[in-house]
Amino acid sequence: MKNAESAGQAAAPVLDLRGATIRPGFIPPDSQVALLEDLRVIARAAPFMAPITPGGRQMSVRMTSAGRFGWVSRHRWQGYARTQPDGRPWPPIPEAVLAVWHALVPGGRDPECLLVNYYGEGARMGLHQDRDEVDFNWPVVSISLGDEGLFRVGGVKRGGPTGSLWLCSGDVVVLGGAARLAYHGVDRIRFRSSSLLPQGGRVNLTLRVVT
Repeated sequence: MKNAESAGQAAAPVLDLRGATIRPGFIPPDSQVALLEDLRVIARAAPFMAPITPGGRQMSVRMTSAGRFGWVSRHRWQGYARTQPDGRPWPPIPEAVLAVWHALVPGGRDPECLLVNYYGEGARMGLHQDRDEVDFNWPVVSISLGDEGLFRVGGVKRGGPTGSLWLCSGDVVVLGGAARLAYHGVDRIRFRSSSLLPQGGRVNLTLRVVT
């Protein structure tokens, strides 16, 4: 995204939520629309799936991926896979998304996975850690598009105090440093609080270094 860094500099002040760095309005509205077009290309090459947890429960979000690895969750197994379940490679991470990473993680490695979650009405994501990667020195960078989502962050152990904040379209969260392994999730969304997605809903993009 050509204007990612300059957009971040002009956005609202950086916020801290229990160690998570939040950059409100980092991605301007016109760039958000362009990102949606990139995501449609991804979805045509790797259609959204309804993930099944190892315990057999269907998650409320729908999911797809791009990059060297994609995230797959199904009965009895979940984790990073080099190919889609049908054997096809994952599509490449769009340059505009990579630009957000490079603006916030300068001089770092390229991310190897872009995980795309779609939250429809009533969808949520329970508190969890992102710990299936090998090297926790690299952050997880998360981009919000569409409807507002109530983001919750706790500590590195389950239980204990948490903090919450509504994320809006264009906000970017960086989970790094002491917050890299913090439990986090999305309690709910405000369905149709944004006009970015014609049918409503929230799209969350998370960039990770896997290996």
